Amino acid sequence: MRRALGLSDLVLWNIVTVVGLRWVAVAAHTGPGSVLLWISAGLLFFIPSALVVAGLSRRFPEQGGLYVWTREAFGPWHGFLCGTCYLLSTLFYLPTLQLSGLAMGAVAFGFAEDKWVMVFLSLGIVWVMLAANIVGMGVGKWAINVGGIATAMVGALLIGAGAFAWLRGSPATPTPPGSWVPHWDWQKLNFWSQIALAFTGLELGAIVAGEIRNPERTIPRAAWLSGVAITALYVGGTIAVLGLVAAEHVDIMAGLVQAGQAAGTRFGFQGLPTAIALLILVSAAGGFGSWLSGCARLPFVIGVDRYLPPAFARLHPRWGTPYWALLAEGVVCSVFLIVSIVGETLRAGYQTLVDLTTVTTMVPFLYIFAAAWKCGQPISAACGIAVTAMAIVLVCVPPEGASWWYEAKLIGGCAVVFGAARINFRYALSRMKN
Repeated sequence: MRRALGLSDLVLWNIVTVVGLRWVAVAAHTGPGSVLLWISAGLLFFIPSALVVAGLSRRFPEQGGLYVWTREAFGPWHGFLCGTCYLLSTLFYLPTLQLSGLAMGAVAFGFAEDKWVMVFLSLGIVWVMLAANIVGMGVGKWAINVGGIATAMVGALLIGAGAFAWLRGSPATPTPPGSWVPHWDWQKLNFWSQIALAFTGLELGAIVAGEIRNPERTIPRAAWLSGVAITALYVGGTIAVLGLVAAEHVDIMAGLVQAGQAAGTRFGFQGLPTAIALLILVSAAGGFGSWLSGCARLPFVIGVDRYLPPAFARLHPRWGTPYWALLAEGVVCSVFLIVSIVGETLRAGYQTLVDLTTVTTMVPFLYIFAAAWKCGQPISAACGIAVTAMAIVLVCVPPEGASWWYEAKLIGGCAVVFGAARINFRYALSRMKN
């Protein structure tokens, strides 16, 4: 594969990959106490993640990232489970990215949020972006770069509008003494686990290390440069939304467009919500491209190791991309998108996918931090393991309004992931012996 990514490409890649703009709305809906949670997660999870990714990337600067780190530290089975969980977490995550982006667009442009219309629009975007990514990283990186710029622009517009609201002394969310401290609330505990999930993504760049120029130096530098922007977007964006919309009225899927509408009304700029909605759609497309393209390299590397069928190790004869892995991602992502909505409202189905994403993402992070501990980074590893374990526990607390299907889908989905991974690994071993 051609080394098409430089430092600026990877910085924008990290921004569009890590920053989930919908997390800002979810945090604002939780209230002012979420700001302290952002800061705590940044100190106890994001910074340790950056240190660990930088250290392990220098030690193993090759394609595959976290799969290779875990395989070298704990053996092939653990590497396979880590890679499989991370890949599937991405397939759970991608539909939520599309649903949230389309929901914001629906609010901004006045369309009804019919769940099946949203699903079919999401499926269309999935397959259009998949076709574009088969062409290769040299072309696909430009869509990702534009998505990173759009993400930063959304944050800048919101923070600027929110600053005016706070400076004029008229924030929409009251902030009496003590309101900035997180409060124990069973209905909002589920969100606490999503704070950690919102800071994941730096490790994705390391998976495509074989396509980065000078990865031993570029990956650590990009992690720190993008980390400053990411933290500012989350903390500043949440404070801005709280200044523009009362916390209890913030929609968890379309809150940023709400904030744009409120700012447009207050400051006389009626085109602001439309501009924000368009930028969010561009950001979502760029994020979809980075996750789809990056994670396709995992089944490719695992296929090279022969733990997946040989088709996954094939590159496209013209564009040099793992096209079978990309096609498989598209099929599975589409199935998850449809199944998650059956028997649920749009928001409940969205929440189920978010929680499945959290669990299957946090398991690989346990492996990543454990590998870092074994490779001589005990302090960063200990902080990361503690936050990761807490996130896995808290995600099991059902969100407000969830039906019994919530627990069934969450537990059943995790059981299917772990069981299928073990069966496939044992089958691969028997195939190698024969």
